[in-house]
Parts: sequence; structure tokens; C-alpha cells
Amino acid sequence: MCNGTIMDKLISFSIPLMLSGILQLMFNAVDIVVVGRFSGSQALAAVGSTTALINVFTNLFIGISLGANVLAARYYAAGKTKEMSETVHTAIALALVSGVAMAVIGVVFARGALEIMGTPDDVIAKSTLYMRIYFCGMPFFMMYNYGAAILRAVGDTKRPLIFLIVSGVINAVLNLFLVIGFHLDVAGVGIATVISQLVSCILVLRCLHHTESSYQLHLAKLRIRSVYLKQIFEVGVPAGIQSTVINISNAMLQSSVNSFGSIAMAGYTASNNIFGFLYVSVNSFTQACMSFTSQNYGVKKLKRMDRVLIDCMILSIVVTLILGSSVYIFGPELLHIYSNQADVIKYGMEIFSYTTVTYFLCGLMDLFPGALRGMGYSTVPMILSIIGTVGVRIIWIYGLFPSHRSLTFLFLSYPVSWIATIIMQVICFWFVRKKIHRTMAVTAE
Repeated sequence: MCNGTIMDKLISFSIPLMLSGILQLMFNAVDIVVVGRFSGSQALAAVGSTTALINVFTNLFIGISLGANVLAARYYAAGKTKEMSETVHTAIALALVSGVAMAVIGVVFARGALEIMGTPDDVIAKSTLYMRIYFCGMPFFMMYNYGAAILRAVGDTKRPLIFLIVSGVINAVLNLFLVIGFHLDVAGVGIATVISQLVSCILVLRCLHHTESSYQLHLAKLRIRSVYLKQIFEVGVPAGIQSTVINISNAMLQSSVNSFGSIAMAGYTASNNIFGFLYVSVNSFTQACMSFTSQNYGVKKLKRMDRVLIDCMILSIVVTLILGSSVYIFGPELLHIYSNQADVIKYGMEIFSYTTVTYFLCGLMDLFPGALRGMGYSTVPMILSIIGTVGVRIIWIYGLFPSHRSLTFLFLSYPVSWIATIIMQVICFWFVRKKIHRTMAVTAE
């Protein structure tokens, strides 16, 4: 990451990361397709209505894994073997503890949280069952994500991809087996997801255990060391809070969608799942930007950090314009995969109106905070993202939407909030970059 050409390395790093994200989404996508096709629109709405809520519960700890990624990348690039090893063991121990905590919280508070979101009575029982089963797999989900973050920090994005291919195939086969063969409905897809998460967790932990490098994992050494936990939290907690708060705004938006009924919820479920594929595509470049920036920051290569950001912007814009336009053009065909009901497809296309071709704005919005986190700055980007994204959406949902009740108008809030956030993040990046260049120039003297 610190030497030679940049663009080709970014591409070779990002493609496996992108495919890994797509495969991880396939867990939920296969759930949605199977229940939508074989269990009806109510089951489809039940599974989909939990997505935003699950993200609210989990994204704080997933965001903290970014702190582990940044810290591990910095120690690995600097050749600090002891610090690298202790970072790895602290991160995995944290993943285990947080995963168990999330399992308990999810099982206990699932129904109450769904009631707060206004989940319809004809859906809430199935939504609660799916959510409780899903959260039983949280320890496996967390340990996989933290283990994969360590591998990505050292430049290895291919093995996490292989692990997800294996677990993704298992998930798909079990979905068909449990839903079609045993008629387990939402319970079947939940059980399949938990088992596949267990498989991916075992594979990534086994990989870390068998490596001969500084990031080798020894289960007997698992403990949380405060000095490394603090550094992980400095970067990861703001990132996690940002993601959590943004998903709270998405949960508010889900509540607005719920007011249109279960058919609209099914349309949102299908379209939102397709958005997920767009997001992981642009997020792969954000992750690459953060990892490359962190390693080059560790060896003080400032000009190379600038080039990393520019190349990531080019890749993000080109890929997202192509994918976003394709989703809009082939939207009815894509939505038909999830449901063959005309009204479900109609609602999905309303949501696509302002959110697909403009999705490159979401990629740009995330790139600048990614670069800032790579340099160790996470709190201010978090605050700006919350103000720009959440603030705009709250004003939109509670101030403007009641007098313009349509899904098209509701989801226009997405590009508006992206633009507002980009403007603030660019200004923040310019000041931080100037400060870092000045500080390193003084240090060099």
C-alpha cells in the first residue's frame, strides 16, 4: 500500500472487498427472495421491516471494527509486531463480548422496538421471530467482521471473500431446504443465516490462528487491553455512532413507509436490498481509502495519501454511475426477482426515482470521512455526517413529508442529505489536511 503505483492496487484491493460485501448482503437477499417467492408478501415485509432496526443495534460495534482496522494497518506498516499482536487479540475479544451483548439485547427488546417503529399487526409476530433468531447469531457475526477487518488491514481481502462464498452457498441451500422443504417461513431463513454466520466466523478465526505473521491469533491470549481499546475507540466509536444515528434516521423513514401498509413495506424491502448492493460497491472504495491512507499515514507519505483519495473518488464515481443507472433502467426486472406482485414493483420504482442515478453522491459523502479516519480523525466527520444526513432527513420526514405524502417525495431526502453532507465534509477535510501537513513539516525540521 505504501509503494509503487496506486490505482491498480486500489482496484485489486477493492474488488474482493466489494464481492465480500455483496456476498454478505446475499445472506439477507436470499432470505428476502425465498420468503417473497414461497411465503408471500407478509413474510417478505416481516423480514424486510427488521433491516433498519437490526442496523441500529449492530452498527455501533461494526463501526468500532473500523478503529481496529486503522490501528492494525498502522502497526503493520510500521513493523510493530508486539503492538500488532495485542491489537488483534483486543479486537477479537471485544467482538466476542459485544456479540454476546447484542444477542441478549436483540432477543429481549425485539418486539418492543418493532412496536415503536409502527410495524403493522399483520406482520409484527413474524418480524419479531425473525429478529430474535437473527440476533442469536450476533457473536459469530461480530467475530467474523472484526477478524475480516484485521485481514483487510494487512491487505488481504481475498480470503474473507472465499469464506463468504462458502458460508453464502450454505445459507442459500439451507434457505431452500428449510423454507420450501420444511415450511418454516421466516424462522427457516433466520436459522439458515445464523448457521452460515457461524461457518464464516470459524473460517476467519482459523485463518488468523494458522498465520505465521504478527497478526496470528491465540485464543488463550484473548483479553481486552485498555491501551489498545482506547485507540480503537478513538476512531471506531465516532464511526459507529455515525452509522447508528444514520440508521436511526433510516428507521424513522421505515416508519413513514410503514404508514403506507404492508405492500409498500414489501416494495421498500426489495428496493432497499438492491440499494445495499450499491452501497457495498461504493463502500469498498471507502474501506480501501481508509486502509491505504492509514498505512501511508503511518510512514508519513502525505502526497501518496492525496493520490489515494483522488483515485478512490474516480473509481467510486465511475462504478456508482454505471451501477446506479443500470438499477434504474432495469428496476422492474430486478424488483420482479423479489416479488411478482405489480403493486410491490410499483412502490419499489417510486423509491428508485431519485435515489439510483444519484447514488454516486453517497459514495463521495463517505470517502472524505474514510480518508479522515485513516489519519486518525473521526469525531468531527461523525458530527458533520449526523448534521448533514440525519438532520436533513428529520426535517424532511417530520416537516415536509406530511404535506407531500408519496414515496417519491419521501426518498428525495436521500440525495438532498448527501449533497449537504458532502459540502461539510470537504470543508472539514481541507482544514484537517492543512493541519497534518503543517504538523509533519514541523516534525521533519
